[in-house]
Amino acid sequence: MIRILLVDDHPVVRQGLRGMLVAADLEVVGEAGSGVEAVSEAARLKPDVVLMDLRMPEMDGVAATARIAGTGPRVLVLTTYETDSDILRAVEAGASGYLLKDSTTEDLIAAIRAAARGETVLAPSMVAKVVGQVRTPPLSAREAEVLRLVAKGLSNVEIGRTLFISEATVKTHLLRVFNKLGVSDRTAAVTTAMERGMLR
Repeated sequence: MIRILLVDDHPVVRQGLRGMLVAADLEVVGEAGSGVEAVSEAARLKPDVVLMDLRMPEMDGVAATARIAGTGPRVLVLTTYETDSDILRAVEAGASGYLLKDSTTEDLIAAIRAAARGETVLAPSMVAKVVGQVRTPPLSAREAEVLRLVAKGLSNVEIGRTLFISEATVKTHLLRVFNKLGVSDRTAAVTTAMERGMLR
């Protein structure tokens, strides 16, 4: 039987998940309400799979995943967040999979079984996001600088003055940014870059 540790800072969510998993003949060996608690419980209980939320107090799910992933248990992220940067950070931290909380019971059970077998599981809506993120060429320092000023609402002329470059050079940088991000306007460029964690 697959042994599972539930990690979520909402007791009601943990309770609902526990009922669902037990009904599917899976064993819930423990629960944790924070990333710190998750790390210590995973070490103590040695579960096969850890169902991990991302946004939690003390230590977030990504940091907890990084601590747990190399120690044996498979970490399956189950969250309401699906921004590109969240997905990539979780996968880079060692998560075996990433599902949204609106997944069906069948999908969740199948994902837990797959993770326990050592397979990687991604919600279908996320596959394109991760592939897109991996394929996006990085912005140069100057391109990122120009885009940050666009995000602050500056016009091309104002950006040129701020960076001591011509308006034509600003336009050239923006065209390169649009091309790299696969967008056609300033607003989409800022939104996409933020979603992918390229603008800090």
